[in-house]
Amino acid sequence: MKKHLTVQNITKMALMAALLCMAAYISIPIGSVPITLQTLIINLTALILAPFEAFFAVLVYILLGLVGLPVFAGGTAGPGKLFGPTGGYILAFLISAPIISILKESLLKFFGKISKSDNKKIMRIICYILATVMGMIVMYAIGTVYMKYMLDQTLMETLAVAVIPFIGLDLIKCILATIIALILEKALKR
Repeated sequence: MKKHLTVQNITKMALMAALLCMAAYISIPIGSVPITLQTLIINLTALILAPFEAFFAVLVYILLGLVGLPVFAGGTAGPGKLFGPTGGYILAFLISAPIISILKESLLKFFGKISKSDNKKIMRIICYILATVMGMIVMYAIGTVYMKYMLDQTLMETLAVAVIPFIGLDLIKCILATIIALILEKALKR
């Protein structure tokens, strides 16, 4: 791990935290858990930042919402939202972002060692999508368990409301995050 952060790294973390705040405003309420672009931005944050940087960007976002800035889904804020039924998904962002970042690097190293393919771009795409899908599973697991206990529901009731309706769209978000991350990586190298 680096001993210090550069201005470029701090700027990237701040931009990702800001994007996460903005993504919460793109919200479609469909029940207990709204559809937002937050998972897309969490995935993107994890793909372009190092694990500690991804963790810190998400932590800044959560702290902004905790102190009352309206940055949670639908422009909500405060401890009531963070520790309410859907708060587990917000807290899961903090855990899944660095996990996705770590998985991305680990998968790239693993497939780099076993792959004889000259097409590194396809390998990179596969690694990114796998990492984000595994990160989504972490988000679902934490958020679902949290919501189940907060609402005193069965696991199936919670899955029916908070996971199953979102799986297809979240897979699309994983693919979009991968595409955007690859474009941004190319641009940031210039």
